[in-house]
Amino acid sequence: MLLSTLKTYLAPYKAAMTAVVLLQLIATTASLYLPTLNARVIDEGVARGDTAAIWSLGTVMLGITLIQVVGQVFAIYFGARTAMGFGRDLRASIFARVLTFSSREVNKLGAPSLITRTTNDVQQVQQLVMMTTFMIVQAPIMMVGGIFMALREDVGLSWLIAVAVVVMGTIIGAILLQALPLFRQMQTRVDALNRVLREQISGLRVIRAFVREPYEASRFNTANHELTDTSLRVGRRMLTFFPVVQFVMTASSVGVMWFGGLRVDAGEMQIGQLTAFLQYLIQILMSVMMSTMMLMIAPRAQVCAVRIQEVLRTSASVVPPANPVRTLAARGEVRFEHVAFSYPGAEEPVLNDISFTVSPGETIAFIGSTGSGKTTLVSLIPRLFDATGGRVLVDGVDVRDLDPEVLWSSIGLVPQKPYLFSGTVASNLRYGNPDATDEELWHALEVAQARDFVAAMPARLDAPIAQGGTNVSGGQRQRLSIARALVAQPDVYVFDDSFSALDVATDARLRAALAKETGEAAVVIVGQRVATIAGADRIVVLDAGRIEAVGTHDELLVTSPTYAEIVESQFKVEEAA
Repeated sequence: MLLSTLKTYLAPYKAAMTAVVLLQLIATTASLYLPTLNARVIDEGVARGDTAAIWSLGTVMLGITLIQVVGQVFAIYFGARTAMGFGRDLRASIFARVLTFSSREVNKLGAPSLITRTTNDVQQVQQLVMMTTFMIVQAPIMMVGGIFMALREDVGLSWLIAVAVVVMGTIIGAILLQALPLFRQMQTRVDALNRVLREQISGLRVIRAFVREPYEASRFNTANHELTDTSLRVGRRMLTFFPVVQFVMTASSVGVMWFGGLRVDAGEMQIGQLTAFLQYLIQILMSVMMSTMMLMIAPRAQVCAVRIQEVLRTSASVVPPANPVRTLAARGEVRFEHVAFSYPGAEEPVLNDISFTVSPGETIAFIGSTGSGKTTLVSLIPRLFDATGGRVLVDGVDVRDLDPEVLWSSIGLVPQKPYLFSGTVASNLRYGNPDATDEELWHALEVAQARDFVAAMPARLDAPIAQGGTNVSGGQRQRLSIARALVAQPDVYVFDDSFSALDVATDARLRAALAKETGEAAVVIVGQRVATIAGADRIVVLDAGRIEAVGTHDELLVTSPTYAEIVESQFKVEEAA
């Protein structure tokens, strides 16, 4: 998964990656040549007292150092641009894929997990790309070049290189093998913490209302401690990493000085050569350390890449048509033809054999007990789900054959749980029509019975709205959501229990104003309150996913026992109140 991700998303940066390799090659070659020049300064200049040789070789060393610095700077520059561009493109791909998901895919993967995969997981893979351009390209060049240059200085000490590399590689490899499973656990723990925190922030009012703060604090502490414990376990495994590296380097340096001193004393080696050999050994061990650091990052990046690819390879259950219909002849007709719907793995269908037609200028309402399939039914109109049987048609065209943009622009949906985006009142209302004028916004607010409270805000249309609309009441959110749909002026209005948070008087005024505004459109209403739907042209009573009865309010009181029971129960509650 990791390699395929890197191959796909680094393809546009081949030129930059090539530049990084060439620049790292130049910088590393210059770095490898410096110890040899330093050895010559010692042997040809210092040992012989030749000041001219010291100045001459020192000038060359300065020039080589400048080349190394320039090469390293530009390599880091191109590497950073590559890594940042890679992360940007990968996040954009995940975001674009998630936008194609229906509610089914979002519920399957989970919103907290999708957030983690788009941010933390991408960051881990991006860090791998960054480390690759900074270190991993440099490490093999330095290792091979260091071994070659060290053998040029003295072959007799070469066994020290082999011993040091094997010892360091073995110890660090053992540490990493213990840490790999823990890296996988860390990502799962991050997901769990995000999920708990998101639930608690979203449900803060419920938590306080039921005095569940201690319980939720316990849940958070459990998730927090699990992540902390896993991180500490990883930390304990990695605790010995740098001390081991330091110990091997120090022991290797002592060994070179000891055995190299014996060779210098025997006249088999010069002091400058010994100094150069020691520097090359350090460079070789540094390259081994850089390679093992890659092994530290790669396993976690591999886990993250698997999670990212799970999102990218998840196929949306609602697929855009290959040859979409982009124009509609009629305006505002919705027809269900023997529609059925089942959730994956469900034993019984949620909807079964649903057939009805709503014409322009007509209002149809759906009522039924909780779980009768009302919200699922209206979700099929804008293709939030696809029917598993039968057909849903808008203006005579199957919604599965319509261009999604054409379909969505024809429908004004006010969902059961109204959601407002962070911004202003105006930015939320213009969501359906970016070109709407202020006059049109005020008109929509007036119809939705929201003009008064918006006008009372200090900034009026520019009043700030928090994420989710948490700085306004539930009834105000509903009315702003209704106004947002009105601004779009669609051919079909779908109100999914959109009046539940309104008092009876406001509900009545809003419905009266809506009737004038939506007179030429098809209106579909889902309601729990009889007063909300009593004036509809037709009322459909749903029971266990089937249509039990269809008619006006007066007709259903006589023909539908279920509807009569609902009416009776609500009137009894009102009388008791």
